[in-house]
Amino acid sequence: MSDYVPAANNHGVIRDVNREQGFATLTLNRPDRLNSLGSDLLKSLVDSLESVASDDSIRAVIITGSGRAFCSGADTDEMAGGKSDGPHKLGPTGAEGLRRGFHLAQELILGVHQMEKPVIAAINGDAVGAGFDLACACDIRIASDKARFMAAYIHVGLFPGYGGTWLYPRLFGYAKAAELMYTGSFMDVTEARSLGFLNDVVPDQDLKGAAEDMARRIADGPPIAIRLAKTMMRRGLSMDLETSLEMSAAAEAITLSSTDHVEGMEALRQKRRPKFKGI
Repeated sequence: MSDYVPAANNHGVIRDVNREQGFATLTLNRPDRLNSLGSDLLKSLVDSLESVASDDSIRAVIITGSGRAFCSGADTDEMAGGKSDGPHKLGPTGAEGLRRGFHLAQELILGVHQMEKPVIAAINGDAVGAGFDLACACDIRIASDKARFMAAYIHVGLFPGYGGTWLYPRLFGYAKAAELMYTGSFMDVTEARSLGFLNDVVPDQDLKGAAEDMARRIADGPPIAIRLAKTMMRRGLSMDLETSLEMSAAAEAITLSSTDHVEGMEALRQKRRPKFKGI
């Protein structure tokens, strides 16, 4: 198998795998619709996440958008009054059908949030509605200086159904989360960075390089320790300290018994860079 897999367009998602450097880039590619999450794109993105999650040669994942937007949210053409059918349009099964229609959306957010590998959002433009929630679900967020953020649901009379009521308070605090949800106002990168939402803000032309540099830094690290760290941080959001410490002891026992730990200690003593293999 080659170290580099050329980018392939799969129903609106460009999947670019660089096994030599240990990361993959998933690009939402519906620039004419501001990368809105239509049914085909949503399914393709979920499938792409499952693919990279199961590939041990990939240690970090980048999600970005093509054109001038990161993601404008769910496709309005598939909502009330739109010209296309979709999971968010009322049909013969009524409210129950609409509820079931969110299963794929749930798979998307949970797929990012629960994936053991770190996921980096390279936010190249506006992240709105479900696109904002997608960015929120990622571990690390690097934004172009042109990016903006909006919980847009309120503008079309909707509840934030892609996880916003859980994600926003944890990322921004209750008061700011309430403001975002109740007003649907834009938040610029300066404010987002000041709130700790963004890891970095870079000129638009530098975004790809900054995201790939972060992915390489993660990919160079010990995969087992990083996977366990992400899992524990995520689970730690809903557990008490005592339980967290017990689970941390088990996680540390795993890393202490790993070959990567031996390699790390040898590299430290030999004053060289370690070469972690994930075993």
